[in-house]
Amino acid sequence: MSKNHSLNIGLFTDTYFPQINGVATSVHLLQKELTAQGHNVYIFTTTDPRAKREPDIFRMPSMPLVFLPSHRVGLIYSPKALLKIRKLKLDVVHTHSEFSLGIFGKIVSESKNIPLVHTYHTLWEDYVHYVAGGHIITPKMARRFSRFFCNRARVVIAPTEKAENYLHNYGVERPIRVIPTGIDFAPFAPQSHSSQDIADLKQSLGIPQNDHIMLSLGRIAKEKSMDVIINQMPKILEMLPNTRLIIVGDGPAKVELGQLAKSLNISANVMFTGARPWSEIGKYYQLGDVFVNASLTETQGLTYVEAMAAGLPVIAKFDTSIEKLVRNNETGYTFHDDNDLPQLVVNALTNKVERERITATALSSIHHLSSQKYGQNVAKLYQEVISAYPGSSKSSRFVRLKTRRR
Repeated sequence: MSKNHSLNIGLFTDTYFPQINGVATSVHLLQKELTAQGHNVYIFTTTDPRAKREPDIFRMPSMPLVFLPSHRVGLIYSPKALLKIRKLKLDVVHTHSEFSLGIFGKIVSESKNIPLVHTYHTLWEDYVHYVAGGHIITPKMARRFSRFFCNRARVVIAPTEKAENYLHNYGVERPIRVIPTGIDFAPFAPQSHSSQDIADLKQSLGIPQNDHIMLSLGRIAKEKSMDVIINQMPKILEMLPNTRLIIVGDGPAKVELGQLAKSLNISANVMFTGARPWSEIGKYYQLGDVFVNASLTETQGLTYVEAMAAGLPVIAKFDTSIEKLVRNNETGYTFHDDNDLPQLVVNALTNKVERERITATALSSIHHLSSQKYGQNVAKLYQEVISAYPGSSKSSRFVRLKTRRR
């Protein structure tokens, strides 16, 4: 198959813009990079009352999840959509969900004899508490379901070695490729936003210009462990009183975390901005002096990469998913004991020379995580899968897929 051959690609995802999360960002950047390569990319996702009509984005009828209203679930089967897909003549189906749109993508793959690639974005065993407190769906059931779905794909993409190891432990037998999701660095670069823009943003939020800012950005949920950071704020304020924690995002734990801040008498130093449009996220990173995160459920940690691109030192709780990304005292700071967080924050906020050393090293370490590299790696995998697929009209030879790390 020609290296420059244009492919028709279907991306199937339960979550997409205007929803802001790691999966939506990953799909958006992949679509952007594949299109730039000359491929035809179609996104199949759920309806959203805030969404605008866009070409090449097909939205399936959906409704909010009962146990997680910020997410939506689509109809698994749509005859009308199948008719549209037939006209698109897809060469590959790439699913980014194990649920409604992922299942629909599998149906498309099997009914149209199209090879299926799947990206395993989320470690679902860490999320079962959303369904009746974990009493109906157990972690063991989540592992079995993940194994069942992944073993129906021709190849599975894992964003990190941590995710790859989980999948092997689940019993996934299909080839697994580690391909990190990349980001577009440009919107996060400090030079993308003037100092006046940031000063105006601080003023609009009522933040004193000289306050030290700890930034956390992402979905506000139990598994993100933002309570760890809030619980350590009183100790930070004892050492550095003019410090604020700014949390950008929304989610089911927002009210609970607000109540926690109130119980600790630190509400004046903890701000929730709510969700912000993707086009403004780069500017919000520039509010921060340090980026903090205590989550142990990341499969890659895209917000860490975004923070590094924005010139912020990252302070994170140690986890195998980020051990190569956030290397302690080299590209960021990691802590094991929650009680170590306050001193790390204060040191990073008060030692400018050290902060600049960390951020410079971090920025130079993430070039391989560009969205362009991500798109190139995925496109190369598509071509391998298509070439190895016996029923594909574009199959030129049968190639045995092997697991490789990118």
